[in-house]
Amino acid sequence: MLALRAAILYNTPMKTELPQAIEAPPVATTTLQPLLQISAVELSRWLKDRGFQPWYSKAIRRWVLFKRATTFEAMSDLPKQLRIQLTEHFIPIKSTPAKSLHAHDGTRKLLLKMWDGEDIECVMIPDHDRRTACISTQVGCGMGCVFCASGLNGVMRNLEPGEILEQLVLLRNLLPAEERLSHIVVMGMGEPLANLDNLLAALEDATAKDGLGIGARHVTISTVGLPVKIRRLAESGKQYSLAVSLHAPNEEMRNKIVPTNNKTGLQNILQAADDYFKRTGRQVTYEYVVLRDINDRPLEADQLSTLLKGRGAHINLIPFNEVEGLPYRRPTDERLNRFVEILRENGMFVHVRKRKGSEISAACGQLRRQAKLEVAGSPLPTGERG
Repeated sequence: MLALRAAILYNTPMKTELPQAIEAPPVATTTLQPLLQISAVELSRWLKDRGFQPWYSKAIRRWVLFKRATTFEAMSDLPKQLRIQLTEHFIPIKSTPAKSLHAHDGTRKLLLKMWDGEDIECVMIPDHDRRTACISTQVGCGMGCVFCASGLNGVMRNLEPGEILEQLVLLRNLLPAEERLSHIVVMGMGEPLANLDNLLAALEDATAKDGLGIGARHVTISTVGLPVKIRRLAESGKQYSLAVSLHAPNEEMRNKIVPTNNKTGLQNILQAADDYFKRTGRQVTYEYVVLRDINDRPLEADQLSTLLKGRGAHINLIPFNEVEGLPYRRPTDERLNRFVEILRENGMFVHVRKRKGSEISAACGQLRRQAKLEVAGSPLPTGERG
């Protein structure tokens, strides 16, 4: 699935760093349990079993989620014996940054080594007063979208709730002390709704007042379109925004671009999205990767207008950015501009995705793929998709 769509790779120098604020604590991680993988209730029980006050649970989690602690020793208001026992059993942040990239526009990207050694990516995108975290939900992706770098090797596994939450904490820790994350877009590696339970569990902490304190209305979940899961998301009662990765204005074309459409069907996805709007009152965004000479002609613009007419939806156009080894190309500016004009003439609300982090492989799957090529001794690709 298309993800981390906010940026594009070019052949320009990149700045690589491993900031002190996100270095992993100097302790062995093989047997230690990730702190954020257990709930506050479970941590309270663990504390009580060892003779400590259960209410320390909130203080411990607050140190990680709010005060940016990366070691238990830094939790200065906890009893020393408690800090020792915590260090022997848990690790505050278990995911470790293998690479940290910083673009000139302020975009930050992390290639993270997960608990089992697999790699994922996440991005922090600054935009005026916004600080948006773009996070992953799976190692790889199984949706098979033909233009997508993150799904080239399929899906390895779902991320645990703690692994999803750790991405947000690590990205937040990149910010100056006076800044905080304001928005979340679940548009990273993987299909979020294929890992819905774990995602919802992670977002509980992300949106809680005693967690990261990010408003539910500032969370956008992007999906290739799984109707049953879209309805389950609506039934959760949360005010999250929904973005559907459409990429085609008709069934035949979408079957080719998004292979899972053969099982779901475009009309079933649209009906589920309509139901989501009715249930939540949250306007649905439709994302559309524009591919040269495939879905960028006036005919497709008219078909897309007809498909979404009357839905009051937003259309987010994403000009494709080229991936080494794939035949797809970015649309010409002339063709893209005409596509936008036709949509607007037909009464559509249209936005063209901004470029962010262009020199640091900020689009999903690029950095992970480069790392695997480096390990294999293969030449690095000269371009990736957005």
